[in-house]
Amino acid sequence: MRGTVLNRISMSALFVALLMLDAASAAPAAGPPPIAEPQRLLQLGPGDAVAIHVYGQPDMDSTEYVAEDGTIHVALAGAVSVSGLSPVEAEQRVERALKEGKYLVNPHVSITVAQSRSQRVSVLGEVRTPGRYVIESNTTVFDLLAQAGGGTADCADTVYVLRPAADGGIVQYAVNLKNLTSGTGGASVPKLKGGDSVFVPHAERFYIYGEVAQPNMYKLEPGMTVIEAIARAGGMTPRGSESRIEVRRHGEKGANVVSHVELTDLVRADDVIRVKESLF
Repeated sequence: MRGTVLNRISMSALFVALLMLDAASAAPAAGPPPIAEPQRLLQLGPGDAVAIHVYGQPDMDSTEYVAEDGTIHVALAGAVSVSGLSPVEAEQRVERALKEGKYLVNPHVSITVAQSRSQRVSVLGEVRTPGRYVIESNTTVFDLLAQAGGGTADCADTVYVLRPAADGGIVQYAVNLKNLTSGTGGASVPKLKGGDSVFVPHAERFYIYGEVAQPNMYKLEPGMTVIEAIARAGGMTPRGSESRIEVRRHGEKGANVVSHVELTDLVRADDVIRVKESLF
């Protein structure tokens, strides 16, 4: 009797163990974690260092450099071309090479950029140190300008991202730095890519003289009015007249045209504003 009970307990334990084994074998293998969106934007190129991780195969993990021919060495699979691919696309290509070569049945591969050397952007114009700079997947226009030493005193508030197009032309994106600082306009700013150029133009200027405290040349702000230009020059002297302000600007045919302006009129680039003395 006692032996029968023990046999029943042993059979029950064996049955439970078999169920657990079946459940474990039916469960899907753990795959790679979700890939961050910036990894989808970066393109690999010669000189980049990438970390390769094959899930469940620690002996195949390695850090490789993208060769001049655009390939990386993968354990078992050999040279795999990844130039011009994002890390996510490179993962898929390596997985396909391992599967088609019948080295692994269902490989899961993770590729992350350890060091980027191929992704460079040129910075031109009114910056302290023009040149070519390496970018990461999350480098912003602000970050890039900081690498270039920041803008000069003569830089404009709007810079341009120039990107080669598929048809051989150049696509231009205007980026207003003041809008970015204030938190507006960020959605329209393109992600920087290798091969881009960032051009920082010279700021537009205006000139003001006559009955103002500090006659000089000044940077033209967007939407600036005549009264704001006078304020920028330190304000009007006691002898100045609000009704005797004139501006000299380039006409349609290139000749200079002198005309009367009101305090609320907009100032244009290269305007020469003169505040005259009051008649009384």
